[in-house]
Amino acid sequence: MKTRTIVALAVIGIVGAGCASMKLSDEEAAAKALAALKASFKDRGQAKVDRLDQDETQRMCSQYAEKEPPKEVAERVEKAQQALIKYPADGQYLGDWKEGERIAQRGTGMQFNDDPAVPSGANCYACHQLSKAELSFGTIGPPLYNFGKVRGFTLEVQKYAYGKVYNSAAFNACSNMPRFGQKHILTEKQIKDVVALLMDPESPVNK
Repeated sequence: MKTRTIVALAVIGIVGAGCASMKLSDEEAAAKALAALKASFKDRGQAKVDRLDQDETQRMCSQYAEKEPPKEVAERVEKAQQALIKYPADGQYLGDWKEGERIAQRGTGMQFNDDPAVPSGANCYACHQLSKAELSFGTIGPPLYNFGKVRGFTLEVQKYAYGKVYNSAAFNACSNMPRFGQKHILTEKQIKDVVALLMDPESPVNK
């Protein structure tokens, strides 16, 4: 569950419990919710309590909870996030689609009991359909089957796919998709491999 959702639920609980005796401002309720959350967690290995701290984009999205942010606000966030994308210096966006498939299938990484020396997975199938062969997949995100075949195997689409995986908020301000590159979840090579899974004509995604 994303930090902003946890904070929103905690705010609802605090406000609901206290509304009979006091009225909190949104800022006060959010501060109390965050304090309660931090009191309930502790650092465990690589999973630190500071993960509960929101950056500017997460704070903005929390303000609108399940609503779409105003267009001008979303555009401002997206522009700022686009500036944070670091595209490959060699201008190459495709890696090895077979490695990309392994990354898409793997959900381990960044948890307290994971080895930080082992690269994280992307767990893409938790939210997307990518191939016909995979029968178990989530539907939070759109289906990605035939991603390259439908959009075209062009350098422009490759660059878009790389940017989307690197920082989804650059294209959809309050996307549920992790900012894999921006938050250092995946390496540049791993992102290239995932893009190859989406874009290589020989990948099962495009068969």
